[in-house]
Amino acid sequence: MTLELLGAMKPETGLERKALIGLKPNLVLAKPSTSGATTSPEVVAGIIEDFQGKGYENLLILESSWVGDSTRKAFDLCGYSELSRAYGVPLVDLKEDRARTLKAGGLKISVCARALEVDYLVNIPVLKAHCQTRLTCALKNLKGLIPDREKRRFHSLGLHKPIALLNKLVKTDLVVVDAIMGDLTYEEGGNPVEMGRIIGGRDPVLVDSYAASLLGFLPEEIRHLFLAAELGVGRLTTAGTPVVEHRREDRPLVSLKPSPRVKKLARQIVERSACSPCYGALVHALLRLEEEGLLPRLPKKFYLGRDFQGEEHPSL
Repeated sequence: MTLELLGAMKPETGLERKALIGLKPNLVLAKPSTSGATTSPEVVAGIIEDFQGKGYENLLILESSWVGDSTRKAFDLCGYSELSRAYGVPLVDLKEDRARTLKAGGLKISVCARALEVDYLVNIPVLKAHCQTRLTCALKNLKGLIPDREKRRFHSLGLHKPIALLNKLVKTDLVVVDAIMGDLTYEEGGNPVEMGRIIGGRDPVLVDSYAASLLGFLPEEIRHLFLAAELGVGRLTTAGTPVVEHRREDRPLVSLKPSPRVKKLARQIVERSACSPCYGALVHALLRLEEEGLLPRLPKKFYLGRDFQGEEHPSL
């Protein structure tokens, strides 16, 4: 599927053979792609085969898992260490990289140096729901190109604005969305939905707004998407945006509507600067407690985040 998509897109047009090509999957944590959490190594293998087959040999895979998880472990468990050996493409753990400070929109943002050194960036997200931003796709996937301390700060800044500004600083040249298996409940995986699609484009805003429409969201409902469009990162889809579909008859007939369970449980969470792993862990716990019928015994509100430090709340 990936080779067919790239064959139609011809993304290498105008790209020099010596260009350093960075591949950025979503390996947010060490879970296989079948969980709906991470990018399938087969999609990345297709991208590598396409570029190598056209004479591009200077490729590398860049990633940094979320705070508290090991990128190296994710490389191993998600099949990327084997992929690296098979195709001779180096793996770069950005948790071990130095950072450079750039400025956009009056905000200073630290970005991993290796991410800024590539000549051509291929953004390979998974189409997923997200408990804090509703959608995680191409724009949010670049959060894996910043140091852990900056990831924490992004949450303290409200996520949306810094994500949009990060995409202003780091240009995505090609987007290949793994919409084969995604979690439409939340980003940590475990509730996979077989969507059977791969989505490609050159504009991350255009791709994300199309992906949002598949899930039933308006662009205005995904604030970082709307902000990125306002910043000139890309344009939003309209009724007249051309969409070319290949093998439409082969895709699974499934609903891509996000699960309402997380949205309902999120009403019980009051968060201030909570990071994704903590927020996701709380949502996961509430989902399990709901399944066991224990949720009514718990407090009606949960207060989560570093900004509550020093305050007293009955359900902290």
